Amino acid sequence: MMLAPGLGAALAEWLSHLRALDGAADNTIEAYRADVAGFLGFVQNHHGDGFGTARLATLGPTDMRSWMAHERGRGLSARSLARALSSVKSFTRWMADREGFDASHVLLARAPKYQRKLPRPLSEDGARAMIDQVDTQASDPWIAARDVAVLTLLYGGGLRISEALGLTGEQHPLPDVLRIRGKGDKERLVPILGAARDAVAEYVRLCPYPAEPGQPLFRGKRGGALNPRLVSRAMEQARMALGLPATATPHAMRHSFATHLLAAGGDLRAIQELLGHASLATTQIYTAVDAARLMEVYDKAHPRA
Repeated sequence: MMLAPGLGAALAEWLSHLRALDGAADNTIEAYRADVAGFLGFVQNHHGDGFGTARLATLGPTDMRSWMAHERGRGLSARSLARALSSVKSFTRWMADREGFDASHVLLARAPKYQRKLPRPLSEDGARAMIDQVDTQASDPWIAARDVAVLTLLYGGGLRISEALGLTGEQHPLPDVLRIRGKGDKERLVPILGAARDAVAEYVRLCPYPAEPGQPLFRGKRGGALNPRLVSRAMEQARMALGLPATATPHAMRHSFATHLLAAGGDLRAIQELLGHASLATTQIYTAVDAARLMEVYDKAHPRA
């Protein structure tokens, strides 16, 4: 349903605030918009067409329970509902600060519990085997070198695939420390291992398209920007040859970087900075991965009778 003009204007202003001051990415903005618009549409319908911004202050526990029951009833998962509630709380907190009302009933609403999925990294041998296998697959040597360079950056620097493919010609040769602009337009400094710099240098040497300022560093076969789907396909082919699970994706190389660094004694705060996580809680998921792997090793070494 259409939101009342005041509600729609408040939502648009909040989203503009997030985009301008917090540097939220477009996908994040769209997710916030959908979550909060859905909530506002529900409470407007629940209370009648006269519901506007002033009545946000009157929302109580019953309203929050009704909305969450409605969302679960239409099939929303506990994880998605928890995300939507977080969006609603953020919007309501902003409105309460601006309008000067008490938003406790909304802010104290409890999110549904859900089991957070653990990242699925490759083993150290599996990550190395993946890079070696990709090196043998492409018929054109420069394409093989390109795929190796991309995967080496993902595994050796913890880059997201979008960050690796966002590199441009002026960033070659890669420095010892690379400035990456990641999610939410946030910058971070990432040390680049010699193996990754060498892999990129070899790709540039073989690539028929020069590394030019303003042009993508990683090119497709016809010279355009490399499509991330092509990297995924190369990994699909490699994991089938190696007998690795379907979770062996480009993002799993980033997971592997974090997990292996933590297992080697890396500091959690430092890993957070390297990955560009806004919250330490996001990085802490890798401690659960490490613990799960230790228990797997323990179970194999000490099988139950």
